Amino acid sequence: MKKIFLTGASSGIGRAIAQRLCAAGHEVWGTSRDPARIPSLGHLHPVRLDLAELAGIGAVFETAWREAGHFDVVINNAGGGHFDAAEILGPEKIEELFRTLVFAHIELCRLAFVAMNARQSGLIINVTSLASRLPVPFMSAYNAAKAAMASYTFSLQLELSDRQVRIVDLQPADICTSFNDSISPQPSDDARVSKTWEVVQRNMQNAPPPDLVARRVLRLIESANPPPRVTVGDVFQSRIAPLIFRFLPQRVRVWGLKKYYGI
Repeated sequence: MKKIFLTGASSGIGRAIAQRLCAAGHEVWGTSRDPARIPSLGHLHPVRLDLAELAGIGAVFETAWREAGHFDVVINNAGGGHFDAAEILGPEKIEELFRTLVFAHIELCRLAFVAMNARQSGLIINVTSLASRLPVPFMSAYNAAKAAMASYTFSLQLELSDRQVRIVDLQPADICTSFNDSISPQPSDDARVSKTWEVVQRNMQNAPPPDLVARRVLRLIESANPPPRVTVGDVFQSRIAPLIFRFLPQRVRVWGLKKYYGI
């Protein structure tokens, strides 16, 4: 049995992770801005945490750590998104996204490292996104934030290669959750926005369920030597597309993604 701190446990991928880990007998301290939305499960301890309130993250994490005694695993999963053309995306929205998707998770990484290094053991899983490598049009700030977190994770792996604390970049492709409900676009005269949204919606509806990610997280937690980066999704998105794009010049990548989204 391991003790796990998980952000974003009330919906989507985070909820599925919490359910899967608790069913396996692990103890999970799951966070949400509204703890009442966290499912009532044995082994699941609700924690109120708003990642936008950076100044309060340390106190919440330390309180949960004291209650648990320690954490074997910290999973940075919570987040948000948007669907807007870059030219109308104001600095306030960009700052809000980066505060939640990047700055808060960097701070949780720092807090976890300090505590885990003292114990000389631990695992941190940062849930970024395949969009960090294959960006989705009209989600520029989201793509950039996920890429920033993926790059930060890679940097930490360089710094911590000889330590007992391990860190994994978990990159989901499209996963069927209610994520799109919170980012639906404003009415627009730009046909490119509508076309892209149709593809995004279709991909979401046809995507694997979030338990696919949850099962992979369980395997990572139970692994003695987890891989530094894992992509989870359907075969094309998680394996074929990244492999193809890895060897293409940027001009061809841009052309290919425009064709894929019909723009």
